[in-house]
Amino acid sequence: MFHRASLAFGVLAAGLLCTFPALAQSVRLIGDFRDWSAYATSEGAGALCFALSKPRDINPIPDGYAEAYLYLTNRPAEGVRNEFNLVAGFAFAPDSPATVTISGRSFDLFTENDAAWLLDPAQSGNLASAMRAGSTLVVEGTSDKGIRIAQTFSLSGATAASRAIEGGC
Repeated sequence: MFHRASLAFGVLAAGLLCTFPALAQSVRLIGDFRDWSAYATSEGAGALCFALSKPRDINPIPDGYAEAYLYLTNRPAEGVRNEFNLVAGFAFAPDSPATVTISGRSFDLFTENDAAWLLDPAQSGNLASAMRAGSTLVVEGTSDKGIRIAQTFSLSGATAASRAIEGGC
């Protein structure tokens, strides 16, 4: 994987360091898997493992666009597996839904500020399975400026990263 994993880790670690200094120091790279990377850390409730990727394409690129990341997170102590989270790099319109589509299969997301999560957490396993079987994932949402934005993510390496976070937690 090229240097974006290192950049992603740096951004994540910097963010964690500012918010939770002890947590940021304990984030470790499990591995890089093509377009995805897997990480593990510990928090008060126990182990936390996550896989992340950055979009390959953003169309159109909104004004003020910042880095975007797609996460799958496992928090075993809380019974959380395959939690989907997008940090979009732009603010969504208030109370606007978004969708994630993989191989013609769509899942609804709810948004808040610059983030989106699966509307129905019971669909986490189905979404993770679709990600392992697909080649691209597209998130579509409406920016706070009223512009419909599509972010396309490669799923190359998502299966290996998903397995790594299961083994890492």
